[in-house]
Amino acid sequence: MKLLPKLLIGIAVSATVTFASASAGCLDRERLTGVNVAGAEFNSSKLPGVVNKDYTYPRDSDLQFMAERGANVIRLPFRWERAQHQLGGPLDAAELKRLQSTVAAAEKLDLCIILDAHNYAKYFGENMAGRTDLHEGLVDFWLKMAKEFPDQTTVAFGLMNEPNYMPLEEWAPLAKRILAELRQAGARNMILIGGGGWSGLHSWFNERDGLSNATAFADVHDPLKATILEVHQYADSDYSGTKNECREADHFDPRFARIGEWARTHNQQLFLGEFGVPNNPVCLQALERMLSLTAGPEWKGWTYWAAGRWWGNYALALNTSTTEPSAQWEIIIPHFYRGEKNEDADNPPKAPANPRYR
Repeated sequence: MKLLPKLLIGIAVSATVTFASASAGCLDRERLTGVNVAGAEFNSSKLPGVVNKDYTYPRDSDLQFMAERGANVIRLPFRWERAQHQLGGPLDAAELKRLQSTVAAAEKLDLCIILDAHNYAKYFGENMAGRTDLHEGLVDFWLKMAKEFPDQTTVAFGLMNEPNYMPLEEWAPLAKRILAELRQAGARNMILIGGGGWSGLHSWFNERDGLSNATAFADVHDPLKATILEVHQYADSDYSGTKNECREADHFDPRFARIGEWARTHNQQLFLGEFGVPNNPVCLQALERMLSLTAGPEWKGWTYWAAGRWWGNYALALNTSTTEPSAQWEIIIPHFYRGEKNEDADNPPKAPANPRYR
């Protein structure tokens, strides 16, 4: 979500529409559908910051609530700077332990975790544009993370959230390079590559300096067939997720259709990593439509933005109340993927009635 309004080594890297045996367990499911559980990325002005003062990780009970609703994946935003205090340095032991504890708690609940470097192509406030040292630093970071999280059955890597602070002509080859080096190092985890800029689905084909995400990522090729392209889509007028009004549901039909056709043509697979709406009838209709539009085989799944204990009255947030749940739950729950592990696939859990949206 927006907080504010070339060269490649000849190895092209990327997704295909069917995952191979590189992944097993939860990451081998046909679809991954869940929520972002935010908090560990909060307070970018306080870096590294103090845990439970400047930022927070989800409690085990938060993860359990998501699993009980029917989610099978959690996208976990966190800050690169908190996990690695110096470029090329060791991973911070305390932060690593917090990440590992969250992964372990999720695994007990049969939840996959997407570790999402939520940095917008910045490191300690420095833009990555034109910074070879920061490019090399991100490669180093993910190679070290892969050593700590080798279990491809539970953990996926989101290389960079909304890399807006470096040009696409730098981000696309860097992302492909990280993918190539992870595979060369033996990492078998699922990898998510976000589109350049704000990763907008609506702007996937827009050219900037002669290059679009559609052009830059058409050739992504992963030898393990375990990489997907992440897009984000909010429903308000400027697609920022910061307003309380939404575009009509029909507005999204041609946009999802176009990127779906692109993905099929180029043998890529998509993941809707962020989308969310406030609680009003037009917005909830848009939410329903977006979820329906991600049902095709070109979509690996989605994670709603967002849940988390520190959101306060944030209009898009999902709460964890069983007596007065966020209205969005009633729309989301029927769309959670229920595969062979769910014996009650025809009777998904229902959100308790919400008197504010009836």
